Amino acid sequence: MTERKKVTLLKLFKKMENNEPISWLTCYDYPTAYLQDEAGVDMILVGDSLGMTMLGYDSTLPVTMDDMMRHTQAVRRGAPNVFLIGDMPYMSYQPSVESAIRNAGRFMSEAGCDAIKLEGGAEMGDRVRGIVDAGIPAFGHLGLTPQSVSALGGFRVQGKGALQAKKIIDDAKALENAGAIGILLEMVPDRVCKIITELAENCMIMSLGSGPDAHGQLLIYHDMFGLYPKFKPRMAKVFGNAGEVILNGLTQYVNEVVDRTFPQPENYFQIKDEEYEELLEILD
Repeated sequence: MTERKKVTLLKLFKKMENNEPISWLTCYDYPTAYLQDEAGVDMILVGDSLGMTMLGYDSTLPVTMDDMMRHTQAVRRGAPNVFLIGDMPYMSYQPSVESAIRNAGRFMSEAGCDAIKLEGGAEMGDRVRGIVDAGIPAFGHLGLTPQSVSALGGFRVQGKGALQAKKIIDDAKALENAGAIGILLEMVPDRVCKIITELAENCMIMSLGSGPDAHGQLLIYHDMFGLYPKFKPRMAKVFGNAGEVILNGLTQYVNEVVDRTFPQPENYFQIKDEEYEELLEILD
């Protein structure tokens, strides 16, 4: 197999120019990162969604920068060739431009990221500008923004009304003008996503449940393989029910331990008869 070359920002923009869709997945650990890199995924997002999928929280809010560092470092080791984006957790950038730059810098220096992502519209323009001016590529995130889910009224489509859709369009342009290299649109109506994509001049527009007319697609890895038990979002396509396969295997394991059919001789190691006899003599 030909060794894969590193996906760079230049290559991503080249795909945009050639109208080639960009593939993007979430990832939180080394073995999964390795498989995603082998599969040819363009971008990986180490999302603060790890708070729910990996740490068992009910939301993303408890996730810390240290949580993000540990998981992002593991993903980078597993996927050296993808374009890696670190997700800025709650309160790592909201307090000030200075805090935003400092924590974005941690993703780059400690975890080897290629870019960071933060939530929010025009009100986050100064954070994006500060991060970009510090030499760090930044992605925006509009629509359903999990860190603000309480203020948004829950996990629901954003931009269904004309005025709300207009605000999302305006926010996208504000983020682009602030220097964002890309914007994730989560649970935004498809035609609104199409308008934003058509208006973007030098900015990747990525869709998560926002239709096909973006520059690429993002899925949550745990959703696409049935690995998150609490709920299955409508926007997620299950590409293989790994959760069911794993559960069946675990159940079989428990049953075989209980009925003593596991382990079999091929599953453990033995000592030679003569060595065992000598051992017994020593013990006597």
